[in-house]
Amino acid sequence: MDHLNSSLFTKRFAALLFDMDGTLLNSMAVVERVWGAWAVRNGVDREILMKSVHGVRAVDTIRRLGLAVDAELEARELAAAEIADVDGIIEIPGAVAFLNSLPPEKWAIVTSAPLELAVRRLAAAGIPTPRLMITGEDVSAGKPDPQGYLLAAGKLGVRAEDCLVFEDAPAGILAGTSAGAEVAVITGAHVAAVDAPHVTLAHYTDVEARLGEDGWLTLHRAHR
Repeated sequence: MDHLNSSLFTKRFAALLFDMDGTLLNSMAVVERVWGAWAVRNGVDREILMKSVHGVRAVDTIRRLGLAVDAELEARELAAAEIADVDGIIEIPGAVAFLNSLPPEKWAIVTSAPLELAVRRLAAAGIPTPRLMITGEDVSAGKPDPQGYLLAAGKLGVRAEDCLVFEDAPAGILAGTSAGAEVAVITGAHVAAVDAPHVTLAHYTDVEARLGEDGWLTLHRAHR
């Protein structure tokens, strides 16, 4: 654990919202292979590209590069390649147990990935598919826009301001913050760029959630 600020344990949350890649599961090996090969084919600097792909929709990443390509077509082809390649995808330690401890109506996933890819990666990592999942296809503006988190909170029947968002990438952190939610940053998959004093966790093994009689969730240090 990096910096599990004690203030996190003094708050109550109506729901918990999770990013997927880098937050619940580690898909870095696949991203390096698929996006690395794409960068070579398109004459893009691989190292620079890898710094910009995390947490955002593929189509948005490609559009920002300004290449003379069909961004939507390229994004679909990249998604197909990523769906076909799940070798090395693993859960962030403790993620499965943590999610299984939550009431299903109290959490959701908000990912920039398309639905088919999200379902495939969750299955590969052994992570339960949530009752509610907002994907990159469900929003008109991807992260760092807060639309996904606002939509998830609304569908859960709660205010985003009353939620705790778990994120790893700068775009997602900004999306959660812009939605008005508290943000906890997961650092286990890669070095997260935290430009604000957010609570950081390397994994989920040292924290647990409890549902109070009032229907709100609180976080606690796990006793082992």
